[in-house]
Amino acid sequence: MFTPSRLTLARKKRGMSKKELANLLNLSPQSISNFESEVVKEEPSENTLTNIAKILEFPVGFFSKDEVDFNSFESASFRALTKMTASQRDSSFATGLLAFELNDWIEEKFTLPTHNLPDLRNSSPESAATIIRQEWNLGEKPISNMIHLLESKGIRVYFIAEDYKNVDAFSIWKDGTPFVLLNTLKSSERSRFDAAHELGHLVLHKHGITQKNKEAEKEANRFASAFLMPEATVISQAPLVPIIPNLIKLKKFWSVSLSAIVYRLNKLNLITEWQYRTLVIEINKMGYNINEPYPMPKESSQILNKVFKSLTDDNISINDIAIELGLSVKELKKLILGITEIDGGNKGIAQPSKANLHIVK
Repeated sequence: MFTPSRLTLARKKRGMSKKELANLLNLSPQSISNFESEVVKEEPSENTLTNIAKILEFPVGFFSKDEVDFNSFESASFRALTKMTASQRDSSFATGLLAFELNDWIEEKFTLPTHNLPDLRNSSPESAATIIRQEWNLGEKPISNMIHLLESKGIRVYFIAEDYKNVDAFSIWKDGTPFVLLNTLKSSERSRFDAAHELGHLVLHKHGITQKNKEAEKEANRFASAFLMPEATVISQAPLVPIIPNLIKLKKFWSVSLSAIVYRLNKLNLITEWQYRTLVIEINKMGYNINEPYPMPKESSQILNKVFKSLTDDNISINDIAIELGLSVKELKKLILGITEIDGGNKGIAQPSKANLHIVK
């Protein structure tokens, strides 16, 4: 059995065009088109399929799995969309499809939290941020861990591990379940803002947005800023002298980037437009726009940590899971990157931290 859409998925995951793959296989681009066509139904020879699997770094068995639906990403929201190439976008979509399959596999064996997200499309971003904080009993304190928070509210969090500096994060609703995919290359401060940004999309734009909707991106940024740094507390903390050392103290308190602090102060009219621009220039000159001062540790998934710890206890290794999914161990690790350093079988699974989350086999 050969599934044409699996070849399309694997090729797009690697960011390859049909022509590029054809050249590596010494075939014509038309041959690749025929292999991927649901109409022509031309299957590659056994030798060709072996070479395809080797080049695209997917097991041969991956190409006989079920069909995949690429249309499910029509309403996906992306950060930094204008900077992305088409191949980066397609590769990110492919990562999302693999995340869906891993998530389905996990949910066959575990009961994960159901989502608790209201539809706030008629609210302003700032009001929506306040409503979510109230409904989730967060008060006005800093959020200790954004990934843990999202997971506890039923949002599935997975990771994009490719070296795509122009891909920050994206979110999507799949069969009533919200997903967020974060780029593991970003700093923890940047990733936290990305996670809050995507939460904004999920509650403000649940019914879909066009991928080039700049206003929706601005709204999600406003939501993230208000959600991570509630107005009343920020106002009470505003420094009399807005200089970098004083702002670093705020950055460390809220666990956000220095740029995010300056942005929030400006939006709340706590610093003038001139002060804002001057601070941005100073931050850039000091390199703090790239390398954060006093960087915070990377956040990780609590749900995935618990799942893989439980599987390890049942003597189910990362290799076993990869085989069932038709993935390489390397590819599977990318989706769960950040939860732990998993090496082969049952080694290296970190003990999950205590939390009010329940996973029932």
